[in-house]
Amino acid sequence: MSKETLLSTASNSLFVAFILLLIAIIPIGLAVKSKGKMFGKVGLLLTYIAFTLQLVYFILRWIAVDHAPVSNMYEFMTFFGIMLTGSYLIIHFLYKQIVVGLFTIPVSLIILGYGSVFTKTVSPLVPSLQSNWLTIHVMTVAFSSAILSISFATGIIYLLRTLDVSKFSISTFALEFVMYCLVVVIGFIGVATYFNLATDKVEVQFENKIDKVETAIYTMTPLIVNKDAVTSSGDEAGVLQITNKIDAKKLNSIVWAFIVGTILYAVIFLITRRPLIVSLKPLTNRVQPALMDEITYRAVVIGFPLFALGGLLFAMIWAQIAWSRYWGWDPKEVWALITFLFYAAFLHFRLSKGWEGEKTAWLAIIGFGIIVFNQVFVNLVIAGLHSYA
Repeated sequence: MSKETLLSTASNSLFVAFILLLIAIIPIGLAVKSKGKMFGKVGLLLTYIAFTLQLVYFILRWIAVDHAPVSNMYEFMTFFGIMLTGSYLIIHFLYKQIVVGLFTIPVSLIILGYGSVFTKTVSPLVPSLQSNWLTIHVMTVAFSSAILSISFATGIIYLLRTLDVSKFSISTFALEFVMYCLVVVIGFIGVATYFNLATDKVEVQFENKIDKVETAIYTMTPLIVNKDAVTSSGDEAGVLQITNKIDAKKLNSIVWAFIVGTILYAVIFLITRRPLIVSLKPLTNRVQPALMDEITYRAVVIGFPLFALGGLLFAMIWAQIAWSRYWGWDPKEVWALITFLFYAAFLHFRLSKGWEGEKTAWLAIIGFGIIVFNQVFVNLVIAGLHSYA
Protein backbone atom coordinates (compact mmCIF):
# COMPACT_ATOMS: atom_id res chain seq x y z
CA MET A 1 0.00 0.00 0.00
CA SER A 2 1.07 3.57 -0.67
CA LYS A 3 1.85 6.00 2.12
CA GLU A 4 -1.38 7.93 1.50
CA THR A 5 -3.44 4.72 1.62
CA LEU A 6 -1.83 3.66 4.88
CA LEU A 7 -2.47 7.05 6.48
CA SER A 8 -6.06 7.08 5.25
CA THR A 9 -6.72 3.56 6.53
CA ALA A 10 -5.12 4.44 9.85
CA SER A 11 -7.30 7.53 10.24
CA ASN A 12 -10.44 5.57 9.34
CA SER A 13 -9.56 2.88 11.89
CA LEU A 14 -9.14 5.51 14.59
CA PHE A 15 -12.42 7.19 13.64
CA VAL A 16 -14.37 3.92 13.75
CA ALA A 17 -12.76 3.13 17.12
CA PHE A 18 -13.87 6.53 18.42
CA ILE A 19 -17.46 5.85 17.35
CA LEU A 20 -17.43 2.38 18.91
CA LEU A 21 -16.18 3.78 22.22
CA LEU A 22 -18.90 6.42 22.09
CA ILE A 23 -21.51 3.70 21.54
CA ALA A 24 -19.94 1.48 24.24
CA ILE A 25 -20.80 4.07 26.89
CA ILE A 26 -24.51 3.22 26.48
CA PRO A 27 -24.39 -0.52 27.34
CA ILE A 28 -21.77 0.13 30.03
CA GLY A 29 -24.06 2.74 31.57
CA LEU A 30 -26.97 0.27 31.43
CA ALA A 31 -24.76 -2.40 33.00
CA VAL A 32 -24.02 -0.10 35.93
CA LYS A 33 -27.75 0.39 36.56
CA SER A 34 -28.90 -3.20 35.98
CA LYS A 35 -28.15 -6.51 37.64
CA GLY A 36 -27.74 -8.49 34.41
CA LYS A 37 -24.35 -9.10 32.79
CA MET A 38 -25.39 -8.86 29.14
CA PHE A 39 -25.03 -5.08 28.84
CA GLY A 40 -21.59 -5.24 30.42
CA LYS A 41 -20.45 -7.92 27.99
CA VAL A 42 -21.65 -5.88 25.01
CA GLY A 43 -19.90 -2.76 26.29
CA LEU A 44 -16.67 -4.64 26.89
CA LEU A 45 -16.81 -6.29 23.46
CA LEU A 46 -17.19 -2.90 21.80
CA THR A 47 -14.32 -1.55 23.87
CA TYR A 48 -12.03 -4.46 22.91
CA ILE A 49 -12.88 -4.03 19.22
CA ALA A 50 -12.25 -0.28 19.48
CA PHE A 51 -8.91 -0.84 21.19
CA THR A 52 -7.91 -3.31 18.47
CA LEU A 53 -8.75 -0.72 15.80
CA GLN A 54 -6.75 1.87 17.70
CA LEU A 55 -3.74 -0.44 17.61
CA VAL A 56 -4.33 -0.91 13.86
CA TYR A 57 -4.20 2.89 13.48
CA PHE A 58 -0.96 3.06 15.45
CA ILE A 59 0.77 0.27 13.50
CA LEU A 60 -0.34 1.55 10.07
CA ARG A 61 0.69 5.12 10.83
CA TRP A 62 4.06 3.87 12.13
CA ILE A 63 4.61 2.02 8.84
CA ALA A 64 3.50 5.04 6.81
CA VAL A 65 5.66 7.67 8.54
CA ASP A 66 8.59 5.26 9.14
CA HIS A 67 8.94 6.18 12.82
CA ALA A 68 6.88 5.80 15.97
CA PRO A 69 3.85 8.13 15.64
CA VAL A 70 4.40 9.98 18.91
CA SER A 71 6.38 13.00 17.72
CA ASN A 72 3.76 15.77 17.71
CA MET A 73 0.70 16.80 19.72
CA TYR A 74 -1.77 14.94 17.51
CA GLU A 75 0.20 11.70 17.67
CA PHE A 76 1.06 11.94 21.36
CA MET A 77 -2.45 12.79 22.57
CA THR A 78 -3.89 10.07 20.34
CA PHE A 79 -1.48 7.50 21.76
CA PHE A 80 -2.27 8.76 25.28
CA GLY A 81 -5.98 8.18 24.63
CA ILE A 82 -5.31 4.72 23.20
CA MET A 83 -3.24 3.76 26.22
CA LEU A 84 -6.00 4.98 28.55
CA THR A 85 -8.44 2.63 26.81
CA GLY A 86 -5.93 -0.20 27.16
CA SER A 87 -5.31 0.67 30.81
CA TYR A 88 -9.02 0.43 31.55
CA LEU A 89 -9.17 -3.02 29.97
CA ILE A 90 -6.24 -4.12 32.16
CA ILE A 91 -7.91 -2.76 35.30
CA HIS A 92 -11.20 -4.42 34.36
CA PHE A 93 -9.42 -7.75 33.84
CA LEU A 94 -7.99 -7.44 37.35
CA TYR A 95 -10.98 -6.04 39.26
CA LYS A 96 -14.08 -6.66 37.08
CA GLN A 97 -15.47 -3.18 37.82
CA ILE A 98 -17.47 -2.09 34.79
CA VAL A 99 -18.24 1.28 36.38
CA VAL A 100 -14.61 2.31 35.93
CA GLY A 101 -15.16 2.21 32.17
CA LEU A 102 -18.15 4.51 32.46
CA PHE A 103 -15.85 7.25 33.76
CA THR A 104 -12.62 6.27 31.97
CA ILE A 105 -13.90 5.93 28.40
CA PRO A 106 -15.32 9.50 28.26
CA VAL A 107 -11.95 10.83 29.45
CA SER A 108 -10.24 8.78 26.73
CA LEU A 109 -12.66 10.20 24.15
CA ILE A 110 -11.95 13.74 25.35
CA ILE A 111 -8.20 13.13 25.00
CA LEU A 112 -8.65 11.66 21.51
CA GLY A 113 -10.92 14.54 20.54
CA TYR A 114 -8.42 17.06 21.87
CA GLY A 115 -5.64 15.40 19.86
CA SER A 116 -7.73 15.59 16.67
CA VAL A 117 -7.70 19.39 16.90
CA PHE A 118 -4.00 19.45 15.99
CA THR A 119 -2.57 18.94 12.54
CA LYS A 120 -2.26 15.38 11.26
CA THR A 121 0.31 16.41 8.66
CA VAL A 122 3.35 14.16 8.42
CA SER A 123 6.61 16.12 8.40
CA PRO A 124 10.28 15.10 8.67
CA LEU A 125 11.61 14.77 12.21
CA VAL A 126 13.94 17.45 13.49
CA PRO A 127 17.39 16.06 14.43
CA SER A 128 16.66 15.93 18.18
CA LEU A 129 13.68 13.63 17.52
CA GLN A 130 15.61 11.15 15.40
CA SER A 131 16.39 8.74 18.21
CA ASN A 132 15.00 5.41 19.34
CA TRP A 133 15.25 6.73 22.90
CA LEU A 134 12.60 9.30 22.01
CA THR A 135 10.23 6.46 21.13
CA ILE A 136 11.00 4.60 24.35
CA HIS A 137 10.73 7.77 26.44
CA VAL A 138 7.45 9.10 24.99
CA MET A 139 5.66 5.74 24.80
CA THR A 140 6.57 4.91 28.39
CA VAL A 141 5.42 8.35 29.56
CA ALA A 142 2.10 7.99 27.69
CA PHE A 143 1.45 4.50 29.06
CA SER A 144 2.35 5.43 32.63
CA SER A 145 0.28 8.63 32.41
CA ALA A 146 -2.68 6.58 31.18
CA ILE A 147 -2.42 4.18 34.12
CA LEU A 148 -2.14 7.10 36.53
CA SER A 149 -5.21 8.60 34.87
CA ILE A 150 -7.19 5.52 35.91
CA SER A 151 -6.71 6.72 39.49
CA PHE A 152 -8.33 10.01 38.46
CA ALA A 153 -11.45 8.18 37.25
CA THR A 154 -11.67 5.94 40.32
CA GLY A 155 -11.03 8.96 42.56
CA ILE A 156 -14.01 10.71 40.95
CA ILE A 157 -16.14 7.58 41.44
CA TYR A 158 -15.12 7.33 45.10
CA LEU A 159 -16.01 10.95 45.81
CA LEU A 160 -19.35 10.73 44.00
CA ARG A 161 -20.18 7.64 46.04
CA THR A 162 -19.17 8.98 49.44
CA LEU A 163 -19.89 12.73 49.34
CA ASP A 164 -23.32 14.18 50.02
CA VAL A 165 -23.49 16.09 46.75
CA SER A 166 -26.88 17.58 47.62
CA LYS A 167 -25.21 19.84 50.18
CA PHE A 168 -22.75 22.63 49.43
CA SER A 169 -19.22 22.16 50.79
CA ILE A 170 -15.68 22.83 49.70
CA SER A 171 -15.40 19.22 48.52
CA THR A 172 -18.59 19.26 46.46
CA PHE A 173 -17.70 22.67 44.97
CA ALA A 174 -14.22 21.40 44.01
CA LEU A 175 -15.66 18.22 42.49
CA GLU A 176 -18.16 20.21 40.45
CA PHE A 177 -15.30 22.45 39.30
CA VAL A 178 -13.47 19.35 38.03
CA MET A 179 -16.58 18.44 36.01
CA TYR A 180 -16.73 22.01 34.69
CA CYS A 181 -13.10 21.79 33.53
CA LEU A 182 -13.87 18.60 31.60
CA VAL A 183 -16.81 20.37 29.93
CA VAL A 184 -14.47 23.27 29.02
CA VAL A 185 -12.18 20.82 27.21
CA ILE A 186 -15.18 19.43 25.34
CA GLY A 187 -16.11 23.00 24.46
CA PHE A 188 -12.60 23.61 23.12
CA ILE A 189 -12.78 20.50 20.95
CA GLY A 190 -16.13 21.60 19.56
CA VAL A 191 -15.21 25.21 18.83
CA ALA A 192 -11.81 24.28 17.37
CA THR A 193 -13.44 21.72 15.07
CA TYR A 194 -16.06 24.26 13.97
CA PHE A 195 -13.51 26.95 13.12
CA ASN A 196 -11.29 24.45 11.27
CA LEU A 197 -14.19 23.27 9.11
CA ALA A 198 -16.35 26.35 8.67
CA THR A 199 -14.17 29.48 8.75
CA ASP A 200 -11.08 30.84 7.05
CA LYS A 201 -7.83 31.43 8.87
CA VAL A 202 -6.94 35.00 9.78
CA GLU A 203 -3.40 36.37 9.45
CA VAL A 204 -2.48 38.91 12.12
CA GLN A 205 0.73 40.92 12.08
CA PHE A 206 2.36 42.60 15.08
CA GLU A 207 5.73 43.53 16.53
CA ASN A 208 6.96 40.86 18.91
CA LYS A 209 8.91 41.44 22.13
CA ILE A 210 12.16 41.92 20.22
CA ASP A 211 10.53 44.55 17.96
CA LYS A 212 10.39 42.38 14.85
CA VAL A 213 7.28 42.03 12.70
CA GLU A 214 5.72 38.62 13.28
CA THR A 215 2.72 36.97 11.63
CA ALA A 216 0.33 34.79 13.61
CA ILE A 217 -2.23 32.63 11.81
CA TYR A 218 -5.46 32.39 13.82
CA THR A 219 -7.72 29.42 13.15
CA MET A 220 -10.23 30.81 15.67
CA THR A 221 -11.70 34.30 15.26
CA PRO A 222 -9.19 36.61 17.01
CA LEU A 223 -10.59 38.05 20.22
CA ILE A 224 -7.21 38.49 21.93
CA VAL A 225 -4.32 39.95 19.90
CA ASN A 226 -0.98 41.50 20.66
CA LYS A 227 -0.58 45.26 20.94
CA ASP A 228 -0.99 47.20 17.66
CA ALA A 229 -1.84 44.02 15.76
CA VAL A 230 -3.46 44.35 12.34
CA THR A 231 -4.77 41.94 9.76
CA SER A 232 -2.90 41.26 6.53
CA SER A 233 -5.15 43.88 4.88
CA GLY A 234 -4.18 46.52 7.47
CA ASP A 235 -7.42 46.50 9.48
CA GLU A 236 -7.50 46.47 13.26
CA ALA A 237 -7.74 42.99 14.69
CA GLY A 238 -9.23 41.52 17.82
CA VAL A 239 -11.33 42.85 20.67
CA LEU A 240 -8.64 43.08 23.35
CA GLN A 241 -4.97 43.93 22.81
CA ILE A 242 -2.38 42.64 25.28
CA THR A 243 1.35 43.02 25.81
CA ASN A 244 3.61 41.49 23.20
CA LYS A 245 5.37 39.49 25.91
CA ILE A 246 2.40 37.08 25.94
CA ASP A 247 1.43 34.74 23.09
CA ALA A 248 -1.98 36.20 22.26
CA LYS A 249 -2.83 33.47 19.76
CA LYS A 250 -2.62 30.72 22.38
CA LEU A 251 -4.43 32.86 24.95
CA ASN A 252 -7.14 33.45 22.33
CA SER A 253 -7.68 29.68 22.06
CA ILE A 254 -7.94 29.39 25.85
CA VAL A 255 -10.47 32.22 26.00
CA TRP A 256 -12.60 30.59 23.29
CA ALA A 257 -12.45 27.28 25.18
CA PHE A 258 -13.74 28.87 28.38
CA ILE A 259 -16.43 30.86 26.56
CA VAL A 260 -17.86 27.86 24.72
CA GLY A 261 -17.25 25.48 27.64
CA THR A 262 -19.05 27.79 30.05
CA ILE A 263 -22.00 28.13 27.67
CA LEU A 264 -22.13 24.34 27.28
CA TYR A 265 -21.99 23.85 31.04
CA ALA A 266 -24.78 26.43 31.51
CA VAL A 267 -26.95 24.67 28.91
CA ILE A 268 -26.46 21.31 30.67
CA PHE A 269 -27.34 22.92 33.99
CA LEU A 270 -30.47 24.57 32.58
CA ILE A 271 -31.63 21.28 31.08
CA THR A 272 -30.97 19.12 34.15
CA ARG A 273 -31.66 21.86 36.74
CA ARG A 274 -28.91 20.47 38.96
CA PRO A 275 -25.11 20.27 39.17
CA LEU A 276 -23.34 17.60 37.14
CA ILE A 277 -22.18 15.72 40.23
CA VAL A 278 -25.80 15.34 41.37
CA SER A 279 -26.69 13.86 37.96
CA LEU A 280 -23.73 11.48 38.03
CA LYS A 281 -24.03 10.27 41.62
CA PRO A 282 -26.77 7.64 40.95
CA LEU A 283 -24.32 5.85 38.63
CA THR A 284 -22.15 5.06 41.66
CA ASN A 285 -24.84 3.75 44.02
CA ARG A 286 -23.66 0.13 43.69
CA VAL A 287 -19.98 0.98 44.02
CA GLN A 288 -17.91 -0.35 46.91
CA PRO A 289 -15.92 2.69 48.13
CA ALA A 290 -13.14 0.57 49.65
CA LEU A 291 -12.59 -1.20 46.32
CA MET A 292 -12.43 2.10 44.40
CA ASP A 293 -9.90 3.35 46.93
CA GLU A 294 -7.86 0.19 46.41
CA ILE A 295 -7.91 0.55 42.60
CA THR A 296 -6.86 4.21 42.91
CA TYR A 297 -3.88 3.18 45.02
CA ARG A 298 -2.92 0.21 42.81
CA ALA A 299 -3.05 2.34 39.65
CA VAL A 300 -0.53 4.73 41.20
CA VAL A 301 1.65 1.84 42.40
CA ILE A 302 1.83 0.57 38.80
CA GLY A 303 2.02 3.93 37.03
CA PHE A 304 4.53 5.70 39.30
CA PRO A 305 7.62 3.52 38.63
CA LEU A 306 6.81 3.47 34.92
CA PHE A 307 6.65 7.26 34.90
CA ALA A 308 9.94 7.42 36.80
CA LEU A 309 11.51 5.32 34.04
CA GLY A 310 9.92 7.10 31.07
CA GLY A 311 9.64 10.64 32.38
CA LEU A 312 13.05 10.85 34.05
CA LEU A 313 15.52 8.04 33.30
CA PHE A 314 14.72 7.44 29.61
CA ALA A 315 14.16 11.16 29.13
CA MET A 316 17.62 11.98 30.46
CA ILE A 317 19.22 9.40 28.16
CA TRP A 318 17.45 10.98 25.19
CA ALA A 319 18.41 14.48 26.38
CA GLN A 320 22.06 13.47 26.47
CA ILE A 321 21.84 12.20 22.89
CA ALA A 322 19.80 15.16 21.60
CA TRP A 323 21.36 18.08 23.48
CA SER A 324 24.54 16.64 25.06
CA ARG A 325 23.29 17.07 28.62
CA TYR A 326 21.21 14.89 30.91
CA TRP A 327 19.33 17.72 32.58
CA GLY A 328 18.78 21.36 31.67
CA TRP A 329 15.84 22.65 33.70
CA ASP A 330 13.73 22.97 30.56
CA PRO A 331 10.06 23.68 31.57
CA LYS A 332 8.97 20.20 30.47
CA GLU A 333 11.77 18.60 32.46
CA VAL A 334 10.86 20.63 35.54
CA TRP A 335 7.22 19.60 35.35
CA ALA A 336 8.16 15.97 34.80
CA LEU A 337 10.15 16.21 38.04
CA ILE A 338 7.20 17.87 39.78
CA THR A 339 4.94 15.04 38.60
CA PHE A 340 7.41 12.46 39.90
CA LEU A 341 7.74 14.18 43.27
CA PHE A 342 3.96 14.56 43.61
CA TYR A 343 3.27 10.86 43.13
CA ALA A 344 6.20 10.01 45.40
CA ALA A 345 4.52 12.18 48.06
CA PHE A 346 1.21 10.45 47.23
CA LEU A 347 2.67 7.04 48.08
CA HIS A 348 4.48 8.41 51.14
CA PHE A 349 1.28 9.84 52.61
CA ARG A 350 -0.62 6.67 51.76
CA LEU A 351 1.87 4.27 53.31
CA SER A 352 3.32 6.33 56.16
CA LYS A 353 0.52 8.68 57.16
CA GLY A 354 -2.45 6.44 56.47
CA TRP A 355 -4.04 8.78 53.94
CA GLU A 356 -6.87 6.71 52.48
CA GLY A 357 -10.34 7.25 51.10
CA GLU A 358 -11.18 10.87 50.33
CA LYS A 359 -7.61 12.13 50.75
CA THR A 360 -6.33 9.54 48.28
CA ALA A 361 -9.10 10.42 45.82
CA TRP A 362 -8.25 14.13 45.89
CA LEU A 363 -4.54 13.43 45.48
CA ALA A 364 -5.34 11.28 42.43
CA ILE A 365 -7.42 14.11 40.92
CA ILE A 366 -4.69 16.69 41.57
CA GLY A 367 -2.11 14.32 40.08
CA PHE A 368 -4.16 14.03 36.88
CA GLY A 369 -4.33 17.83 36.76
CA ILE A 370 -0.53 17.98 36.94
CA ILE A 371 -0.24 15.40 34.15
CA VAL A 372 -2.61 17.37 31.92
CA PHE A 373 -0.81 20.63 32.70
CA ASN A 374 2.53 19.01 31.83
CA GLN A 375 1.40 17.30 28.64
CA VAL A 376 -0.78 20.14 27.31
CA PHE A 377 -0.15 23.57 28.82
CA VAL A 378 3.64 23.29 29.13
CA ASN A 379 3.92 22.02 25.55
CA LEU A 380 1.74 24.72 24.04
CA VAL A 381 2.20 27.83 26.14
CA ILE A 382 5.56 27.75 27.93
CA ALA A 383 8.45 28.13 25.52
CA GLY A 384 11.13 25.45 25.76
CA LEU A 385 13.01 22.73 23.95
CA HIS A 386 9.82 20.61 23.90
CA SER A 387 7.70 23.30 22.21
CA TYR A 388 7.77 21.47 18.88
CA ALA A 389 5.85 18.59 20.49
